[in-house]
Amino acid sequence: MNRRSMIGALAAAPATATLAQAQTAAPAQKTYVLVHGAYGGGWIWRDVAAGLRRMGHEVRTPTQTGLGERSHLLSRQITVDTHIEDVANVIETDELRDIILVGHSYGGVAVTGVADRLTDRIRHIVYLDALIPENGEKVFDILPAGMADGRRKVAQEQGGGVALPVPGPEGFPIPASPNKDWFMRRLRPHPIGTYESPMRLAKPAGAGLPVTYVAYTSPALASIEPSRQRAKAKQGWRYVELPVPHDVEIPDPNRVVELLAGIG
Repeated sequence: MNRRSMIGALAAAPATATLAQAQTAAPAQKTYVLVHGAYGGGWIWRDVAAGLRRMGHEVRTPTQTGLGERSHLLSRQITVDTHIEDVANVIETDELRDIILVGHSYGGVAVTGVADRLTDRIRHIVYLDALIPENGEKVFDILPAGMADGRRKVAQEQGGGVALPVPGPEGFPIPASPNKDWFMRRLRPHPIGTYESPMRLAKPAGAGLPVTYVAYTSPALASIEPSRQRAKAKQGWRYVELPVPHDVEIPDPNRVVELLAGIG
C-alpha cells in the first residue's frame, strides 16, 4: 500500500467504527400518540411521555375537546367525532407516520375512529384497558347493563345535562398519595355527547392493523369488562393481562413505559 492509500484508509476507519458503534448503541426511534380517558387530558401522560422521550422516542399527548386545558370548550355539541378529529388533526398537522397509537379507557374510542380514518399512518394500536366500539355503537351501548342509565341520571342531576361529573377519589382505585392528589385536582367533567353519539366506521375496530389489548385486572374496572371480552374474541389480536389498577400510569408510570417500549 502506498503512502496516499494508507492515509486514506486510516482516515476512513474511525468514521466507519463510529457509525457502527452508533448503529449498535442507538435504539430505533418510535413515534407514540397517547390518548387519555374520560375526565382526563394530555397531562395524564406526563411521566409516561417523559420516560419514553428519555429512550429517544417521539411522543404526542393530545387533549380532547372539553377536557384538561381545553375544559373551557365544554359543550353539549361535543361528540365522539369531535374527539376523533382532535387526535387525527394532531397526526395530520405534525405529519406523523408509522405511529404506535395508544388509547387508555375511554381513549379507546378515539383511537378506534382514528385508526379507521388514518390506517396507513399507524404501525400498531395499543388499547390500555380501553373501550372498543364498533360501527353504529355509542359508548353507552358498550357499557355493562344498567350502567348507562345511572350515568345519564347523574349527568342530568349534577352535570346540567352537558357532562358527566368527576367521580370522587373512591372511583379511582389507586393508592392515596401526592400523585393521586395531583391526578384528582386535574380531572374535569366529561362531555356526555361523546357517550351518546354513534361511531361511524368503515372497517371493524382495529382496522386490520396489529393490535395489542392490555387488560388491567387489580382491580378490574366493571365498565371495561364488555370491551375486554370483545378484545379476547378478536381474531389476530394480542391479549395481555396485567395485575395493576386502571389508572396505573399515575402510581407506576414506569410499568406503562416498559410495556409501550416493548411494542412495535
